[in-house]
Amino acid sequence: MTTDLEELAVRLREFVRSRDWEQFHTLKNLAMALSGEAGELLAEFQWLTPAESQNLDSPTLARVRAELGDVTLYLIRLADVLGVDLIEAAHAKLDENARRYDPERYRGSARKAPPLPS
Repeated sequence: MTTDLEELAVRLREFVRSRDWEQFHTLKNLAMALSGEAGELLAEFQWLTPAESQNLDSPTLARVRAELGDVTLYLIRLADVLGVDLIEAAHAKLDENARRYDPERYRGSARKAPPLPS
């Protein structure tokens, strides 16, 4: 992970350790918490029009920011428990997507690419 992510992971690890919450931070529980927080983020946009979602008012933006923080913390915690470098994983996924989605074939298209051969 990059320095900022590493520092955040260490801070979060200590936050959890000092409260004896490791017992609750199973992979299943962390994945479920991440999903729940992503759902809370989604709920902030649920009834907005596309135009409204592009121009959030200050109270909505503050709630979205808080939910993004929650999603980020659970993602970092899950990756930390798994020993996954998030930056490395993201680069690997982007490399895979670059192979799957040729710019000439997929420019302006939302269609899904077939999986890469094994």
